[in-house]
Amino acid sequence: MRPLNFAAPFCLAAGLFMTVSAAQAAEPENTLVIELESGEVEIALRPDLAPQHVERIKQLARAGEYDNVAFHRVIDGFMAQTGDVEFGDMENGFDPQRAGTGGSAHPDLPAEFSDAPFERGTVGMARAQDPNSANSQFFIMFAPAQHLNGSYTVVGQVETGMEHVDQLKKGDPARNGSVEDPDRMERVYIAADE
Repeated sequence: MRPLNFAAPFCLAAGLFMTVSAAQAAEPENTLVIELESGEVEIALRPDLAPQHVERIKQLARAGEYDNVAFHRVIDGFMAQTGDVEFGDMENGFDPQRAGTGGSAHPDLPAEFSDAPFERGTVGMARAQDPNSANSQFFIMFAPAQHLNGSYTVVGQVETGMEHVDQLKKGDPARNGSVEDPDRMERVYIAADE
């Protein structure tokens, strides 16, 4: 899998944070919790929009495959990408040259595009040029990016902890956001399992 390619321009919001409404708030079975060094991030997963992608995220989280995985690509004002379980594990063989090119042992997923917009806090699935190539990697938006709408699968929305996502170490713009000595997801789990 090649890294996510965002060549089109994007819009920056003036620090607006859009929260998930009470009607969309996820029950514990569809709440993904990411423990970062600075605190917890809770994500309302959206199986109503992307059932196969959400099931994959839950499967990998429950297997502990996201634990210690790096935020290998972080572009200030745009997004933070993680989830490369093949090359992104900070404790078991992080490969800075290959992080962002791998996935998981499971097959790629068919696209589940929707009308849900990419706003601040939206969680989307990373993919290569082929729309049906998402696997394990995902990204969290720092700001709206209309050019992604309908072209990437939306899997959730940050409910709490966006301030911790904002604190992630940013990557080098000259290297497409690649992060040297990146922050990592210390532990990732489904709230219902706690």
